Amino acid sequence: MTDYSFEYFTVQLPADNQYVAHVEINRPERLNAFIEVMWENMGQIFNKLSSDPRVRAIVLSGAGEKAFTTGLDVKAASEGLLSSDTETDPARKAVAFRRHVTTFQDCITAVERCEKPVVVAMHGFSLGLAIDLSTATDVRLCAQDTRFGVKEVDIGLAADIGTLSRLPKVVGNYGWVKEVALTAREFGAEEALRVGFVNAVYDNREATISAALKLASLMASKSPVAVQGTKEILNYSRDHSVQEGLRYTSVWNSVALQTQDISAALLSGLQKRTPTFEKL
Repeated sequence: MTDYSFEYFTVQLPADNQYVAHVEINRPERLNAFIEVMWENMGQIFNKLSSDPRVRAIVLSGAGEKAFTTGLDVKAASEGLLSSDTETDPARKAVAFRRHVTTFQDCITAVERCEKPVVVAMHGFSLGLAIDLSTATDVRLCAQDTRFGVKEVDIGLAADIGTLSRLPKVVGNYGWVKEVALTAREFGAEEALRVGFVNAVYDNREATISAALKLASLMASKSPVAVQGTKEILNYSRDHSVQEGLRYTSVWNSVALQTQDISAALLSGLQKRTPTFEKL
């Protein structure tokens, strides 16, 4: 479809009544490394999918056999954002940097902000920005060959697009996060599973994507009012106290409980049939 036409991404929209979109990072000749236009497109894609009534769940993967993504294209960044500039006033340069980083952060946050649940299927090299990006998704799956790494200290900077804020909350282990972030050491699929970074490990890329599509299809079969509300409340509660989360839930559900989806789901259970829900 022309409204999802991007040079470095393939977006497959769902067939009738399937409701699962598949977003694939598509720069395999460069191991899916991100240049500026790619993270801008990432934000645009997920902002569009968030309000697209044809979509109820999303799978994110990377093209090619070698990498989900190796992160930021360092060569391109060194000639652009990270290039040396001794002529610009430091304060003005700092303002430009801050604006640039904030925009970059927002493009990745678009994945987390997306109203639809996002399942990521990782394989091969999944480094740097791959961690930023995957921690913004809702469910993480990976192939047995996946090599992860928080690589930013190896290129002289602190990870600034989401990893240091989200990864500790994903795994609940600050000691482990500090170890991998401060050393930039790589870790594999089994370690990622052990610490809770990924939900499951599969034999290869194809099996991982297949599992992700199956999981997303199950999510998409549920009431979109219930699924989108659940994601919103879980994300809110993660960053607030229990009491604040309960208060937010009561306000949210004061509206959401009025949906006809509840009666449709209850009746289908009694009648032993698959419920159907209107688009949202």
